[in-house]
Amino acid sequence: MSKPLISVRGLTKVFGDFTAVAGIDFDVAKGESFGILGPNGAGKSTTMRILAATSTRTSGTVEILDKDPEKFGPLVRAHLGVVPQQDNLDGELTVSENLFIYGRYFGLSKQFIKAKIEELLEFAQLEEKRNVKVEDLSGGMKRRLTIARGLVSEPDILLLDEPTTGLDPQARHILWDRLFRLKEQGVTLVLTTHFMDEAEQLCDRLVVMDKGAIMAEGTPQGLIKEFSSKEVLEVRFGSDRNKEVAPQLSQMCERMETLPDRLLMYTEDGEKLLEQITAAKMHPTTSLVRRSSLEDVFLRLTGRTLIE
Repeated sequence: MSKPLISVRGLTKVFGDFTAVAGIDFDVAKGESFGILGPNGAGKSTTMRILAATSTRTSGTVEILDKDPEKFGPLVRAHLGVVPQQDNLDGELTVSENLFIYGRYFGLSKQFIKAKIEELLEFAQLEEKRNVKVEDLSGGMKRRLTIARGLVSEPDILLLDEPTTGLDPQARHILWDRLFRLKEQGVTLVLTTHFMDEAEQLCDRLVVMDKGAIMAEGTPQGLIKEFSSKEVLEVRFGSDRNKEVAPQLSQMCERMETLPDRLLMYTEDGEKLLEQITAAKMHPTTSLVRRSSLEDVFLRLTGRTLIE
């Protein structure tokens, strides 16, 4: 195997009495789309800041393109595109001006940047907004511009911290399409997210992180196969009856999780299981058969949902 672009071993970050990152290991290969999946407070953003060479680590080793970002920060950052969790665009400047000024930060020539702006405006579907002030853009447009800005220097690695938080479904899907295109062009993507569908759509491989530690690592489908069943039957019997019927229902399936508002029954055939429940004279007020997701993996590993 070729040497990874990013190698992390025993990474720890401590703030006073609080351990934000607790000795994690992972590698990211060239051209890979690698995800860090976990709830808010899992340590994802702290890890990303260390990778971006904007925060120091307490212990452990980090190598990006064979260099320690703490020792060679400017050199490492020259190969990185960074998309922070919160857009930090200049609202008083136009779309084109934001891209131009950012390019100048990297010491790129005016001629190169002007040509690059045209390419990035097309990529971000913002050609018609080139002279519009950023403060007048929608949330989805600002997010696409922030990603485009991170690509000005033609980075080898693009770090994306919660890239679609706050966006509506249509804007999220447009952004996913843009990220797919980057991957097809050979850009290595590292992204954090607490959206399981986003991780399934975008990531070749991922780690599930909680309370600063890595709980599992693998491909989205591999993790689902390892830690969950093929399908999930979600049933509701009403707030008062869910706990009452749970013991009987748990005997009918491989595994069951009791949430405040519903019961999750893990099985290879959801429709067949629902027929068994009905045959037992038990009639849920609502029922839903769906395939297992990374949310179910997280629930199995931690005993709680990604978004609580």
